[in-house]
Amino acid sequence: HADEVFTSWGKETPHKFTKEQIEEVLKTLCETDDYGEILRAKGMLPSENGFIHFDYVPGESEIRDGSAEYTGKICVIGSELKEDALKELFGK
Repeated sequence: HADEVFTSWGKETPHKFTKEQIEEVLKTLCETDDYGEILRAKGMLPSENGFIHFDYVPGESEIRDGSAEYTGKICVIGSELKEDALKELFGK
């Protein structure tokens, strides 16, 4: 069963991000397995001019401006996720 192999990690954050910071986070997820085997990451994060939405699957990512939410949200799905490392990565 997939729920026995895959786990998810999520976080809400009011921290503001730039597109460049999100690009760097997604690049890091793509280039290393220091955070577990990431199958998908998505979220909407506050920025200086509203919110930035992102989607990531290995080898492909998309970053776009989006509608505002009350706080930022992040969800990462994979196996053997290293939650402390993910908290630090997205804690910027």
